[in-house]
Amino acid sequence: MKEIEISVPIGREPSSEQITAAAAKAMGVAPKAVASYRIVRRSIDARGDILYRYRIEAYKAGEDLNEYRLPEYRDVSQAEPVTVIGAGPAGMFAALHLLMRGFRPVILERGKDVHARKFDMARLSREGIVDPDSNYCFGEGGAGTFSDGKLFTRSSKRGDIREVLHQLVTFGADPSILIDAHPHIGSDRLPAIVENIRHCIISHGGEYHFGTRVTDIRKMEDGGFDVVAGSRTFSSRKVILATGHSARDIYNLFAEKGWELQAKGFALGVRVEHPQSLINRIQYHGKYQPYMPAAEYSFVTQIEGRGVFSFCMCPGGILVPSATGPGETVLNGMSNSARNSRWANAGVVVSVEPEDIQEYSRYGALSLLHFQMDVEKRMYDFTGSIKAPAQRMMDFCRRTPSSGLPATSYHPGAVNAPLHELLPEHVSLRLKYAFPEIGNKKMKGYYTNEALLLGVESRTSSPVRIPRDPDTLEHTQLKGLYPCGEGAGYSGGIVSSALDGIRCAEMV
Repeated sequence: MKEIEISVPIGREPSSEQITAAAAKAMGVAPKAVASYRIVRRSIDARGDILYRYRIEAYKAGEDLNEYRLPEYRDVSQAEPVTVIGAGPAGMFAALHLLMRGFRPVILERGKDVHARKFDMARLSREGIVDPDSNYCFGEGGAGTFSDGKLFTRSSKRGDIREVLHQLVTFGADPSILIDAHPHIGSDRLPAIVENIRHCIISHGGEYHFGTRVTDIRKMEDGGFDVVAGSRTFSSRKVILATGHSARDIYNLFAEKGWELQAKGFALGVRVEHPQSLINRIQYHGKYQPYMPAAEYSFVTQIEGRGVFSFCMCPGGILVPSATGPGETVLNGMSNSARNSRWANAGVVVSVEPEDIQEYSRYGALSLLHFQMDVEKRMYDFTGSIKAPAQRMMDFCRRTPSSGLPATSYHPGAVNAPLHELLPEHVSLRLKYAFPEIGNKKMKGYYTNEALLLGVESRTSSPVRIPRDPDTLEHTQLKGLYPCGEGAGYSGGIVSSALDGIRCAEMV
């Protein structure tokens, strides 16, 4: 096998003849000696001419083509049940892996199916009314279903990402996600994929129970568990807990029972919205053409000993309300597969550690959770609704009021506000120094009053960790219960959560 690289202008694909010729040259053989090839990765290079760079594995006759094959799903209708709490990425992919290994997943989801929850999200955006069990965070598919569907993870230690990507393609995703350096699916396509996953699990003997919010978990004398949801009880020897980073009632349940929890650092800041045309101009160095993908960006810097970084960047996207209860204002971003709105948005957030909020130390393991809740409430109280407090970027950094606000994609609307005062000072000051630094050193033109900051981006990851044994992945006090995914504090994003779900299923 020989690995080669081919570059072509964006909008074109390398032909089979071009690949074979390049492979033959690299191998030192005639083109007819190249038996097969496999495209491994495609990425955009905007350093000079705007190009796609393809990384390709080429094989001679007799060499084994390194293709991935998914294991088969088994009929588990009569198999041992495993209770899976939560139908987000961690829960879904744990359930799929359980099918492969011959266990029957019984999925409990507090929210509604992926289509029904759309009506609740529309009502939230239109009327500001939050259904605490059905919203942008809770419901089939979890928060990732209605974000951007980004499938990029920097971690190579969590597991084999191919199991995740190949299953997504099996259930309807574009095969390009198998090779793109920064793959994404889009919120317009993810619901159908999530629904196909459910049909697969049910058709092989698994179960889904919607509108089933867990209210108690009981460890039984025989070593198994009774999971209580209202008037119903689900019994199994093993439980995978994959409830997501906003299931605060689960943290409170653990605290009430005296089960171990840990405070976990997270990040908090603002959603930053620029015109997408401006980001295109910056990232493509003025060479953007309409047929090119909407430009994205990411950055990280250190300000006074804390990381300041971009999070969940949505090119050609919109801003959405992500509150999960009344009296709180939370923003997130989403984009469809075409990424064709006229705005670009990203969270720009500051790392927050327990020592930064000593005044909350009385809450122990839930200290950062209470801090997060108070900031979200402060934003809501300022506007009296889920309208977002907002300020232009340069005005924010100069600590001056904005004379007016630009148009925004945030449907509930924005309210002119002293966001620099509403944010905690240790967050606000670091953002004040970070934005000019990014604009001067990394992305010329990023620091501008055309950019709008909206508060608050606070659900970057869980502010609580549910500890588990590093070898068995079981909770440190509850053998047979596997804390999993973002809600347990072990992942962040669709792919890393899915991989963590797979790991926990394998340990089961």
